[in-house]
Amino acid sequence: MFLQNSISPNNGIEAQLREVCRDDIACSHGFMMSDKVEEPKPRSLYELFNNLLRHHAANGSVQDISIAFQISSRCPLKNCGLVSSPRRKLTMFNPRVVSIQKTEFITRYINLEKISKSPLDTTSYVLSQFPHPDHAETKVALVDLATNQQVTYAQLHRSIHALESGLYNGLGVRKGDVVFLLSPNSILYPTICLAVFSIGAILSPANPANTISEILKQIRDSGAKLVISAPEEVHKLVENGVPTPVTARESNDDSLSVKELIECSGPLELPQVRITQSDTSAILYSSGTTGTSKGLLCAGITTVLMQRFDFQAVPDAVQAYKIINIPAVPPVILGLVKHANEVRCDLSSLRRVGSGAAPLSKELSDEFRQRFPWVELRQGYGLTENCGATTFFISDEQAKAHPASCGRLVPTFSATIVDTETGSALPPGRKGELWLKSPTIMKGYLGNEAATAATFDPDGWLKTGDMGYFDEDGFLHIVNRIKELIKHNGYQVAPAELEAILVGHPQVLDAAVIPVEDEEAGQIPMAYVVRTAGSELTEEQVIQFVANQVAPYKKVRRVGFISAIPKSAAGKILRKELVSHSQQVISTL
Repeated sequence: MFLQNSISPNNGIEAQLREVCRDDIACSHGFMMSDKVEEPKPRSLYELFNNLLRHHAANGSVQDISIAFQISSRCPLKNCGLVSSPRRKLTMFNPRVVSIQKTEFITRYINLEKISKSPLDTTSYVLSQFPHPDHAETKVALVDLATNQQVTYAQLHRSIHALESGLYNGLGVRKGDVVFLLSPNSILYPTICLAVFSIGAILSPANPANTISEILKQIRDSGAKLVISAPEEVHKLVENGVPTPVTARESNDDSLSVKELIECSGPLELPQVRITQSDTSAILYSSGTTGTSKGLLCAGITTVLMQRFDFQAVPDAVQAYKIINIPAVPPVILGLVKHANEVRCDLSSLRRVGSGAAPLSKELSDEFRQRFPWVELRQGYGLTENCGATTFFISDEQAKAHPASCGRLVPTFSATIVDTETGSALPPGRKGELWLKSPTIMKGYLGNEAATAATFDPDGWLKTGDMGYFDEDGFLHIVNRIKELIKHNGYQVAPAELEAILVGHPQVLDAAVIPVEDEEAGQIPMAYVVRTAGSELTEEQVIQFVANQVAPYKKVRRVGFISAIPKSAAGKILRKELVSHSQQVISTL
């Protein structure tokens, strides 16, 4: 699957304004709002925006979604300024701010020639969000949890441009070339991604858990010109036929490394590369087991990286680095709930946990909030094909009021729920397949026109393959993957619903539900259960526990006990492995 550069025009303009402000081109000597409240001189236009936001928020007048500035008719410059006419406005999107009616005077102006009319490319936008150069030398951007190595924003900025030069001048990477990346999370990962994007090249990341055959197939399919690998993964690439530098060279190795490219590449001027939103930026493989590990923790604007997720290390990391935000998956949240009494670390710094990759049940959400009442829990929804989030919650209060939902649509998205039998659009409350439209949705599946045609309808709607519904307030509820629904006597049974019930049992650590073929019913639900230490929970007790809480057709008919539920790096249940296991067990009976 290949994706477009997807920075929205609003974010692009804001980022460019911030860049201009840093050069001290955009300053004002003062301003007066419509309510005649004067403010001290801001150092930049960006600070001016924030001053206006703080003032109106403090006065309880935050109502709108934009700041609109209007230059007075006394503007002395014809073509320089926020606007060229007193009747035109510059609008910046922000979901928290109020519309300011006018300003009486702004005595220095932005040169509009400094602001391009096209959106920023991904790397320029990300770099525009970095701290001011005065603070970037000391502000830590990345921390490697395993080694405690730290990288400041200034070091990261220099590394990106150095690697950009190394890739372009040293290895001949050009716009449109595919760079294949095989590595777990690391300090170098963001540098590699942003350097590749800045050239206009195309990134194709792979999961290190993939087999050799899967990796080589992805290299061939993507048409990679260059492969970058972590040293411990190089053995999987010996027959790929493509130049393969490593991320960091080991002592007994003479391979070219990314680290070496960064250290040796000088500040050579590169040709200006025009990158547009329609250019391909990434080729991603959405099998459900690809993508980078979710092992990262956020401490303010410092990111703490884990090469591979280690649940036991999470509480220690939260305490050591005063982490405030964790992007997580439901199994991690379940682990925190189940082991809350065993955690001896100080988690008081933690303020927010975001959940994605799989549905988070209302029962688990409620239990998490009871265990950690000071932590906000917000579920979101997205998929590889739409390059990120599709729905989210803007506040914890909103998330608490809709605990089984994954939020409302983000800006630029349209959605419809479609009957899988008739293809008709369904009203709120009715379950069907979720279809989406957005400028950020993928361009198509690489080299597979048939799959692309099957995924999009003639009007451009992306068929997600997810079963769900919107409630009357516009909040999305995801039930299950359509392909994972169990067909029992003509009824559809959602595994996620039964799994949420099973993990509510005090002697169950984790659970997964799969379909098992049955001559009479078509399919029956079978549960795989991980028991707590010392538990003697029986199959009949599990079956009865679920039967007491669901309609008869949803009952679990078989139970298998297992030491761990197989999951991908993203926390998704590997149901195919369990189905294969169940078939082997049944064949021996």
